Amino acid sequence: MHHNFAVDKTLEMDKNLISNFYLSTTEIETPETSKTHWFKTKYSDCMELYVDVETVAKHFVSHRNWFCRCAHPMKVEPIGENGYDVLIGKLGALGYQVEARVGLELVPPDSAGIYRIRNIQVPNYTDPGYEIQFQSEMKLIELPTDQFCSQKEIQKLGLPSVITGAKWNLDLTVGVKFPQFIQKMSPGLIQKTGNGLLLKVVRQVSQFLSYKTQIDFHTTYNLPFPKQRKRK
Repeated sequence: MHHNFAVDKTLEMDKNLISNFYLSTTEIETPETSKTHWFKTKYSDCMELYVDVETVAKHFVSHRNWFCRCAHPMKVEPIGENGYDVLIGKLGALGYQVEARVGLELVPPDSAGIYRIRNIQVPNYTDPGYEIQFQSEMKLIELPTDQFCSQKEIQKLGLPSVITGAKWNLDLTVGVKFPQFIQKMSPGLIQKTGNGLLLKVVRQVSQFLSYKTQIDFHTTYNLPFPKQRKRK
């Protein structure tokens, strides 16, 4: 029998992300000649899985069995052998919104054990005035259970002597062609708002996916998933 886990409400992702990230938006057609504004963010994290590295590696390679399920409520459709068409939702600020959709390929690990995710073209899709450059790397590392549990203040009862950390980093660049009324605004305001929005979206989606993946993984293998003590 699989474990039942309560969903942490702080990590739930709204079905319509725009409710968290927009300011009185309206849909406006963007001219082809509009200048592209570029926004960048970097994000790093480590997802702990309470089992040996070999089991985690086999699970990640078989992503067709779990990725779409863990990404819900985002709409995800497979592309080819290792790719996915991911519809994140409508996002916007400063009175303008776009529907965020990206093709991602989960590249099999190389000889050094590095897992990569990169953006790919979504078949029969033309983006509505934006471009996404997505580059992510992940490495599986062994974490001594005693040391990790002590640092995170969690119970180590029933855990193996070594657990796995999926340590990853993301380099994300997004280019957006704004309509004229946005381009008339202060470049500093546009840049600050865009970078801030991008980081918020990346942080929320990343935490959401990591948590869903952890819950799904430990349920699938009937493994204990200890809760970390919340810090004040």
